[in-house]
Amino acid sequence: MTERRPSTVHGLVDSDGEVALLLDVIHLTATGPDVESLAAEVAHLITTATATDVCFVHVLDDTENALTLAGATPPFDRQVGRVHMQLGQGVSGWVAKHRTPVVLPEGKASDPRYVPIPGLRGAEFTSMASIPMEIDSSGLVGVLNVHTVARREFTPRDVELLLVIGGLVAGALNQARLHRRLAARERMHEQFVERVIATQEAERRRMAGDIHDGISQRLISLSYYLDAATHAAGRDGDPAEIAPQLSSARDLLGLALDEARAAIGGLRPPVLDDLGLAGGLASLARSTPQIDTDVDLADYRLPEHVEIALYRIAQECLQNIVKHARASRATLRFAVQGGDARLEVSDDGIGFDMSRAAESGPAEIRGYGMQSMVERAELVCGHLEVRSAPGAGTTVTVTVPGR
Repeated sequence: MTERRPSTVHGLVDSDGEVALLLDVIHLTATGPDVESLAAEVAHLITTATATDVCFVHVLDDTENALTLAGATPPFDRQVGRVHMQLGQGVSGWVAKHRTPVVLPEGKASDPRYVPIPGLRGAEFTSMASIPMEIDSSGLVGVLNVHTVARREFTPRDVELLLVIGGLVAGALNQARLHRRLAARERMHEQFVERVIATQEAERRRMAGDIHDGISQRLISLSYYLDAATHAAGRDGDPAEIAPQLSSARDLLGLALDEARAAIGGLRPPVLDDLGLAGGLASLARSTPQIDTDVDLADYRLPEHVEIALYRIAQECLQNIVKHARASRATLRFAVQGGDARLEVSDDGIGFDMSRAAESGPAEIRGYGMQSMVERAELVCGHLEVRSAPGAGTTVTVTVPGR
């Protein structure tokens, strides 16, 4: 029996249909829904107007290194948010990386760029067209895919139509992404402020307790020893009685001074005043004996508030490495080039999957420590970037532009 090939369909829509479809897209993109709602509406509109069987809208995630399925026609809408592809991975990843359309009328499984995704059941569809969605030549937003069960010849006009649709949708999707990021940043900022206030109050209570239980009690005891020495001197001035009192007073004074220095260091690292940022970072590396840290530090002074921010970020990074990274070595670098300051802290630890960190990442990414580092960088008009991969360690880079 001769194998029956799927019938071939030419063209997506006629000229009148193109106009109607573009008007519908323009109207849809003007309504301003969120990313997922807009992507879902676009997918439904395209499949309905072009008689294609399924449409997927993949959007560049906030790392700009991967695509996430943001919208799809049923039943694939259940996969929204679950499908992730790195740039360069699969046909969609290739299109995103090269910003060039790909049309596969048939035989996509034999295409070296094709990577099957079980949840999207690609084997059920014969033809596909994958189109980059761009705002302009430098603004990739995502990738638009249409698939058909029957073999379909996507003409150059079809590709051009999908590119126009992609451009229209890209602008709206980008605005929705920016709005979502802004809202998320505002929520993070509010939460950060709440945590800062709570942390400040907890720190003040702790310091008050430390001063009361430590420094104050030692000073009271010191006064007793001095009183005893004074009385002994007033009676007969016997050095054998005065010396032990003065020795004990001296010991208590030393302990009180150590505790006072520790309390002051918690408020502001005095090592910055004594040694500058480079010396302070070197001292910080030496004071973290749990990990061998290589240093490469430029002896360059920055404004006081910038130095404090970079010192605290480096301190948090090293603490995270000790707590979470399972690393054997770390590297701490500080340099200034063209007026821009750059701090980099890296380790050779277990790393993590960046594409999944936003949803279910470890504590060092989602927790207060990372948020505080981001906020510290932003407060000095800097930018913090995290790079990591499973088994490849983690690198945190902070760049502060010159004034």
